[in-house]
Amino acid sequence: MELTSEEVERYRRHIMLPEIGGFGQQRLKNARVLVVGVGGLGSPVLQYLAAAGVGTIGMIDDDVVSLSNLQRQVIHDTGAVGAAKTASARASITRLNPTVRVLEYEERFSPAWASSHLQLFDLLLDGSDNFDTRYDAADSAEKAGIPLVTGAVGRFDGSLTVLMPYTASADGVANPGYRDLFPERPPQGLIPSCAEAGIIGALTGVIGTLMAMEAIKLITGTGEPLVGRLLLYDALTAKFDTIRYKRRTAETASV
Repeated sequence: MELTSEEVERYRRHIMLPEIGGFGQQRLKNARVLVVGVGGLGSPVLQYLAAAGVGTIGMIDDDVVSLSNLQRQVIHDTGAVGAAKTASARASITRLNPTVRVLEYEERFSPAWASSHLQLFDLLLDGSDNFDTRYDAADSAEKAGIPLVTGAVGRFDGSLTVLMPYTASADGVANPGYRDLFPERPPQGLIPSCAEAGIIGALTGVIGTLMAMEAIKLITGTGEPLVGRLLLYDALTAKFDTIRYKRRTAETASV
């Protein structure tokens, strides 16, 4: 699909970039992206992908907006309290960019759901707040053969990475998967939730915006995505660190 004259004007600052250009903007327009979780991370992800001109954005979440969400889930507002998060986010996206096609799934992400829906999309972003969904999203994306941008936050720190375990690096080595980074799900209750430990609201904006940036890079083929690299952010010291990780071999798995 070619860009209309209105879209050329809307995305002019993108098109001016040699790394994006008109071709990259067309790729954004043709992209089909699914976002898991319409909360703290999902809010900036959805807002920036919609603003960037991603043509089709799906979102899946079974929760409703509560007053305590508004401190960090900035895609919702006070008038949306009590409404389904997907419906609230859809209204916000439509106000921001009415050219975006929005697909709502007011349910919980699961492997069964993914097996019948994930083929509709070419990129998955996971902004969920629990390890069960993170593992399910990683397994489903790998099975479907699509990239996964996954992020996590807690109190004053956050992290994100890009997973493409169905591909190989330039030297022919298989890229790592989620279990190469986190081999096993932590015991239930070991890691406190945001509701239990608290979280600084702006932190979700930092990590969610970085997730959106990785998605835009993947869609347009610009730059080097965070494949095999875990980006860590400490808000209290304003410090970023990057940890490299690889596919686990039989030898490393036994250590």
